[in-house]
Amino acid sequence: MNMVMFICAVTSSFSDECKEFIMANIHKTKRLILISLLSAISFVLMFIKFPLPFLPPYLTIDFSDLPALLALFTIGPVGAIAVEVIKNLLNFVVNPADPIGPAANLMAGVSFLITIYFISGRQLKYHLIPAFAAAILVMTVVMSILNYFVLLPLYGMIMNLEDIAANLKVIVSAGIIPFNMIKGLLLSFVFMLIARPLLPILNNRF
Repeated sequence: MNMVMFICAVTSSFSDECKEFIMANIHKTKRLILISLLSAISFVLMFIKFPLPFLPPYLTIDFSDLPALLALFTIGPVGAIAVEVIKNLLNFVVNPADPIGPAANLMAGVSFLITIYFISGRQLKYHLIPAFAAAILVMTVVMSILNYFVLLPLYGMIMNLEDIAANLKVIVSAGIIPFNMIKGLLLSFVFMLIARPLLPILNNRF
């Protein structure tokens, strides 16, 4: 493929195939640049977080899923999931003592993104509010089930916290469920504020 690109570059008159090949490579490169940029922004946003006063302090709100949402409406679901994966891999590298946090963040983000995509696609004009409402519900259900059966027991085992296993129902009902609903609502609200001005810029440049 590189040889084809070289031949196209040195040929004085490009054929249609050469032009299409070069444009496809430029488009692919721009998409990779955008994924890298959004992943870096997402990783930084993970450190800007705050707890909610009525929930356990380890449940903190951040807006690191916003770049993945922007990727969803510019690149598509594969690019959006790539942003989530890269962000959480970087988070795990920085904090390897807690593998459960990045895993939970990844599962929450992916369930949120995929639900939005299946309902609204990449069109902001169609079914956006129902898509985000369904995404909040799906994310809450998915994370409640995963926390109850997998994530919280593993976290308690790794951190040697026996109280977690004994209070799973209370933690999920009083912590995980309201946390994910509030997080989903805040993400949806902020995204709708920033999407209109930002998405046209990203679509034009990438």
